[in-house]
This record gives sequence, structure tokens and C-alpha cells, in this order.
Amino acid sequence: MIQIKHLTKTYGTSPDAPHALDDVSFDVADGDIMGVIGMSGAGKSTLVRCINLLERPDSGQIVVDGRDVTGLAGAELRSYRRRVAMIFQSFGLLAQKSVLSNVCFPYLAANGRVTAENRERALELLDMVGLRDRAADYPAQLSGGQQQRVAIARALACDPAYILCDEATSALDPASTNTVLKLLRDINRSTGVTIIVITHSMGVVEKICKNVVVLEHGHVVEKGAVPDVFAAPQSDAAKVLLERVDWDA
Repeated sequence: MIQIKHLTKTYGTSPDAPHALDDVSFDVADGDIMGVIGMSGAGKSTLVRCINLLERPDSGQIVVDGRDVTGLAGAELRSYRRRVAMIFQSFGLLAQKSVLSNVCFPYLAANGRVTAENRERALELLDMVGLRDRAADYPAQLSGGQQQRVAIARALACDPAYILCDEATSALDPASTNTVLKLLRDINRSTGVTIIVITHSMGVVEKICKNVVVLEHGHVVEKGAVPDVFAAPQSDAAKVLLERVDWDA
């Protein structure tokens, strides 16, 4: 379980500096697919960067499986990040390396070398995402949807307990988006990995997520099961994202 407890993050030192996150609290249960949604500037990307400690919160706690990880450093931080994989909007693949080498990169980063066993596992992961036959190709030879599937295989290389998806489908066309979302859903069902989906699209949340947190200006303004929030949104932000606003009123 991931527990976000009273997380606050401010950029700038002046007393009136804006809060990217302001007292954000929610839990993500093991095996859940949790959506974190909000409009631009809501604090979504800051939140995900705090969860994997690319950003340090000013206050509050990130508790993972009962352990406060907020202050981790050095080898403990590296070990934690292997358990919390990231999938980015821009894919983040290494252009000069083959598809197989990209999926093997976490092994190289962790151990300084790639073993035959690592390569075999990487090929299994490429098979899982339907791209084993493209192992020798380079990212530029793949479509955007295919590149994101390679990024998913790479994220799975170290058998993470959690996957953070930061706008992972916003650069894709609808067909590729559906392929990637179905793949993530199937991975969740087959492995039990917990997934946090950062998005500005209620359509993405509806298709894949079980629960959702709505952010607005760094605050949690609504949270709950996806069917409940979709059926009766309580916050103005959720109503806008669901397009349940009378713009002519």
C-alpha cells in the first residue's frame, strides 16, 4: 500500500509562493489502478515526482508498505526506485540503443552488466507487450504506441510492485491509447502490480481505473470509486473534467 500523508510542496521561498501540493492525503491499495486527475497546474506531475522522490516534499510523508520512504538516500533510495517504476508521456527510450537494449537498461543501471538471463527475461517482456519480433529495431523505427509498449516492458524489467504512469497516453492516437490501456489493465490483472495513472482525461480514468483522486490547485477536492465519482461528481473540478458544466449558464 502507498499512503500519501499531508504532502506539501512549494516552489519558491517567498511567503506567497504557490503550493504545487497543499496537504494532499490519500491511500492506494495493493493491486489497485488509481487515477489521479486534474487540469493543467493541478499538481499531478509534482505528486508523481514526489512519490518516486525525484522531488522532495516540503512536509508530509510517503509511506510504502508501512515504511516512511520520504527521507531515503543512497543505496536505499536506488532500491526503492527499482520497486516503483515510471512510464513517461515522452516514452524516455534511448534512441541509440535497440529495443532489447532499452528493456535491458534497468539491469545495466542496477548491476553494471546485462546477463544472458536478463536478456531472456527482457525478451519475455517484449513478448508480453507484443513486440518480441522488434527486439533488434531502434525506437525511431517504431510508432508512438509501440514505443510506449517498449517503455512498459522496460518498467517491468525489475519486477516493480508499483508503476507510475505520468500522462502515458496523452501523446498517442485513440487506437494506440486503447492498446496501451488494455495492456496496463491486463498486466495489473496477471501480476497484481499496483498502478497509479496521472492523467487529465476522464476517458482514461473510466477505461482503466478502479478509484480516482481529483486534484485542483494542489488540493484533493474529491476521491472515491470511479463509478461513484462519474455518477455523481461533487467537486467543480470533476464536473468540468466530466463536461457536466452548462457553459451558457
